[in-house]
Amino acid sequence: VAMAAARNVMRAVRVFEFGGPEVLKVRADVLVPEPKENQVLIKVHACGVNPVETYIRSGSYARTPAVPYTPGSDVAGVIEGVGEHVTAFKKGDRVFTVSTISGGYADYAVAAANRVFPLSDKLDFRQGAAIGIPYFTAYRALFQKGCAKAGKSVLVHGASGGVGIATCQIARACGLKVLGTAGTEEGMNVVLRNGAHQAFNHREADYIDKIKEYTGMEGVDIIIEMLSNINLATDLQLLSCGGRVMVVGCRGPIEINPRDTMSKESSITGVSLFLATEEEMCECATAVLGGIEAGWLKPAVGSEYPLEKVVKAHEDIIHSSGARGKMVLLP
Repeated sequence: VAMAAARNVMRAVRVFEFGGPEVLKVRADVLVPEPKENQVLIKVHACGVNPVETYIRSGSYARTPAVPYTPGSDVAGVIEGVGEHVTAFKKGDRVFTVSTISGGYADYAVAAANRVFPLSDKLDFRQGAAIGIPYFTAYRALFQKGCAKAGKSVLVHGASGGVGIATCQIARACGLKVLGTAGTEEGMNVVLRNGAHQAFNHREADYIDKIKEYTGMEGVDIIIEMLSNINLATDLQLLSCGGRVMVVGCRGPIEINPRDTMSKESSITGVSLFLATEEEMCECATAVLGGIEAGWLKPAVGSEYPLEKVVKAHEDIIHSSGARGKMVLLP
């Protein structure tokens, strides 16, 4: 009986109050969730760590869950069980998710079946955990919101992280001229290896001048911005006529001069995957699965952490010197 009882519990990260990384608690007594109608239970092999999860944990995000909760959306693993009416998956299938219901920083996670996708044998579980939010967000920012087209130029500001690499790969595959920035030499190499035509070091004092020099009089058609609280004002100087900044990431306020938008009739658009319609999510999924099939969509995995080091992971994703791919937890 004790063994049976023990099998129904798992390790999971729990947040009992909002605050700094130290509020992330690894518990070994969390009940394994059960999949309900149109849901699946996944044995988690890897879970992506996204900056947004640190904002939610701190309590500063627009939408906060009720506590206690388990963070984590991007899970890759194997189907352990399915709820009623689930026909697309069976026990043993390799899958990845773009969101979970019970939270992904755990040994097991429940997800809605329509947010789960088959994981190609071409990719391992760590890569599978790097697909969901980064690639869906990148596709949404470029095409659903940014109206990107072949032949146009895109600057990916903060291109060496999960969303940045995804954006470079998708933009390059779709015929855009791709520029990327990173904070280290290593990061710049990662960006170039993943589809950028040119990389710039955003820690160099004159890097904006270098981008201007490279783009000439035309400027950049689209900027995908991961740190708008630092870069938005200068982004507006880099745009072409009718150019647009897609705000994917932000860590605070910034002062800009709206006149800079008037001189080029440029625009600033916020991007949130949470607001995508069902139809838009299907479009993202079709594009992403097609990219995996074609072979150009290859997630780059960066730092890896065991579940017990989740506090360190949350510290590093905000304070590390520069990203080199997607950060993942390995339960």
